[in-house]
Amino acid sequence: MSYYDIYLKYKDLDFEKIFYNISPQDAEIAIDSERQDVSQFLALLSPAAENYLEDMAQKAHDLTLRHFGRTIQLYTPMYLSNYCENECAYCGFNSRNDVTRKKLSLEEVEKEASFISSTGLRHILILTGDSREKSSLEYIKDCVRILKKYFSSISIEIYGLTESEYAQIAAEGVDGLTLYQETYDEIIYGMVHKQGPKKDYLFRLDAPERAAKNGIRNVNIGILLGLNDWRKEIFFMGLHAKYLQDKFYDVDIGSSIPRLRPHAGDFKIPSDISDKNMAQIVTALRIFLPQLGIAISTRENPKLREDLLALGITRMSAGSSTKVGGHTMEFYEELNPPQFEISDTRNVEEIKAMLAAKGYQPVLKDWMQI
Repeated sequence: MSYYDIYLKYKDLDFEKIFYNISPQDAEIAIDSERQDVSQFLALLSPAAENYLEDMAQKAHDLTLRHFGRTIQLYTPMYLSNYCENECAYCGFNSRNDVTRKKLSLEEVEKEASFISSTGLRHILILTGDSREKSSLEYIKDCVRILKKYFSSISIEIYGLTESEYAQIAAEGVDGLTLYQETYDEIIYGMVHKQGPKKDYLFRLDAPERAAKNGIRNVNIGILLGLNDWRKEIFFMGLHAKYLQDKFYDVDIGSSIPRLRPHAGDFKIPSDISDKNMAQIVTALRIFLPQLGIAISTRENPKLREDLLALGITRMSAGSSTKVGGHTMEFYEELNPPQFEISDTRNVEEIKAMLAAKGYQPVLKDWMQI
């Protein structure tokens, strides 16, 4: 059974009716249960569970300490290129947006790598727009060969690859994949991905599994909160993460829960997600999947990032820029548009100090490739 088969099993349910028919007693049972199932996950995401956030927070905190301790892995994104062939309505790199396009030369990649490495970080996430012409797999491999000199863990957030391509990139030293489905709703997916290779819903959906099969040891999935009803989206993302955990026991499965942020273009965010909703999302995911990695990005403001720490967060970005060459190429600042605006602009040292003050150990490197 593929994950798409699981999606088809649940996609036509009346989620609004299901969520609002869940009672407070159902929520209590779900919180107290030591073994979670689909019905209990639904209860944890329900409006009824909002009145039990303190109980959910305590259980989520205890589970996080049990499985992850008081450690937070730090990483930063590094944008290689903003050339893109997609027309994604929510993205500043949308091919229809009139923005300056840029791809880093290998010399510029090395300059960025050297600067980021000087902050102490050893986990890097490299990103490109979806353009095989401008950011070919060979170009990405060349970049990885440079980055290996500076970082012990290299993750990619690029266009979806085939199985053989994931095997090739893993052989070069890439150990992690971040890939957002953006929305699990096929209809909405088709509406916001108007043109381009990313419009292929199933190829995107199956990419995390292709990566896990072919040497990628950390697989991080996610959605963009705001494109659709958050309860429904988190439900499908949680089932996807569980499917991957069950099938690939030797792969670390993680999730990201970013809210949409302002960017170039005129896209209006259709669904508002409150800070209280974010707390329920983190705690529900932690209780349902105790060993799931949960990342919180600099899209969120400093206070919320700190408030969510104890509820289940295991990874944080620090010293982030969403511009191509954004760490070192300030000379064309005005011509270099970000993919989206960030909210937490603190540098690595400031994030480390905050974590230490709260009793957490910032992890800059947790393993070494041999």
